[in-house]
Amino acid sequence: MLRLTDIKLPLNHEEQAIEHAILSKLNISPSQLLSFNLFKRGYDARNNKDIQLIYTLDVEVENQSELLTQFERDPQVRITPDMQYKFVAQAPDNLNNRPVVVGLGPCGLFSALILAQMGFKPIILERGKEVRERTKDTFGFWRKKPLNPESNVQFGEGGAGTFSDGKLYSQVKDRKHYGRKVLHEFVAAGAPEEIMYVSKPHIGTFKLVNMVEKMREKIIALGGEFRFSTRVEKLDLEPQNEGYKLKGLHLSDNQYLSCSHVILAIGHSARDTFTALYEQGVYIESKPFSVGFRIEHEQSMIDKCRFGENAGNPILGAADYKLVHHCKNGRSVYSFCMCPGGTVVAAASEPNRVVTNGMSQYSRHERNANSAIVVGITPEQDYPEHPLAGIELQRKLEDLAFSIGGENYHAPAQLIGDFLAGKPSSELGEVKPSYTPGVTLTDLSKVVPDFVTESIREAIPAFNRQIKGFAKADGLLTGVETRTSSPICIKRNKDYESVNVEGLYPAGEGAGYAGGIWSAGIDGIRVAEAVALSIIRN
Repeated sequence: MLRLTDIKLPLNHEEQAIEHAILSKLNISPSQLLSFNLFKRGYDARNNKDIQLIYTLDVEVENQSELLTQFERDPQVRITPDMQYKFVAQAPDNLNNRPVVVGLGPCGLFSALILAQMGFKPIILERGKEVRERTKDTFGFWRKKPLNPESNVQFGEGGAGTFSDGKLYSQVKDRKHYGRKVLHEFVAAGAPEEIMYVSKPHIGTFKLVNMVEKMREKIIALGGEFRFSTRVEKLDLEPQNEGYKLKGLHLSDNQYLSCSHVILAIGHSARDTFTALYEQGVYIESKPFSVGFRIEHEQSMIDKCRFGENAGNPILGAADYKLVHHCKNGRSVYSFCMCPGGTVVAAASEPNRVVTNGMSQYSRHERNANSAIVVGITPEQDYPEHPLAGIELQRKLEDLAFSIGGENYHAPAQLIGDFLAGKPSSELGEVKPSYTPGVTLTDLSKVVPDFVTESIREAIPAFNRQIKGFAKADGLLTGVETRTSSPICIKRNKDYESVNVEGLYPAGEGAGYAGGIWSAGIDGIRVAEAVALSIIRN
């Protein structure tokens, strides 16, 4: 088949316009066009009065070879690549070396699934609970019940991505098309078919819960074993050369699990595990991350600004945005994890600390839009280059947010106008906070370092020039956002193995190799393949 890219049509085009565009592009007659499929659909809304849909199409034609020759210099006409996933190995019948996956976020889930599909019958360890029990604990905390440090937004089956917008796109390079495998498996588990072709697919929390359960059932049917409420306390390491060899895992409740291949797919909030690994000698480096606030506006305002009179069009859905500003002080401020029609959520995983994040359902029908507005920080510039120093900075800011919020898990908040003017807020405006358990109006400059305040104060008016109303006085800032990415990187080699621990495979967001559901799933596939090949070789 041929793949045609960058086929542009008006937003409200007639159904037959796609076929006409193919015939016009290839200069062929209707009889020469045998079939076509939609591969991708995006849009260009830079001119919101004339929004264009942008299609990528797979086309079957009679004279394919002739057309390829005719269009050999046209980058918009190419052979459709083979994107079918191909397993790299098959477990031997006498397998006696079952791999272990630690962590059941997107990375761990796909690592386990790929290993199971290859016949390796993985053992999966998750410190939190099954996704439905975890959901009860999380929603309970939002309703002012006690925080469960092992079952919350960060910990439990599905990982932090379960309570998010469920975005399935990233800028990660994916030359082997592993991302298609991720999407196919999600659709098989109940995700909407449209995630296969829309340019910015998303799922939403409630759909993710059901999907995670179905994927677990598939892994079990293929011989996988799940152990929930089971935390890795310590690695059993044997010194060798200049490093170590993994022999097994010491688990909570005094359990021991003998193993030689472990995929470490812990999330970015597994701080106690990071510390334990570092103290045992696993090589870890500090890495940059970002801190800031959640910003909320009325979704209708964002829709109107981005789409104009086309706001509300079902093809476009709720509008999103992606913003970056380079400040005079050398810092960069950017929007992160934008959640159209969503809510700001309490994402704490440690007692007496406040953390915010964003979430939305598939419908994206809530009143507010929210995103993180964060400032990039680096160990070279902002905190000691000790591998765990970033964690301590995160904790310091989360402690301040808890204290200033009222020591009851309310989050400190401030109106945008007051934040820009440098005065505390005392009453809300039109934008009502979506964060539960609740907010405490205050002065957010007390919660973050001065350079964060200075940078965001410069960035918001700049963002207002791109999205009119972004600096609206009664928009709301809520703090603090600290878990944008892992503050550490567990270094690995070209074979995805720890640089100094044989048999340990750091993976996903917590190890510093992914950012979001889609890229974490891709990394999980890559590492699962590496583990399978290693087991076969050995």
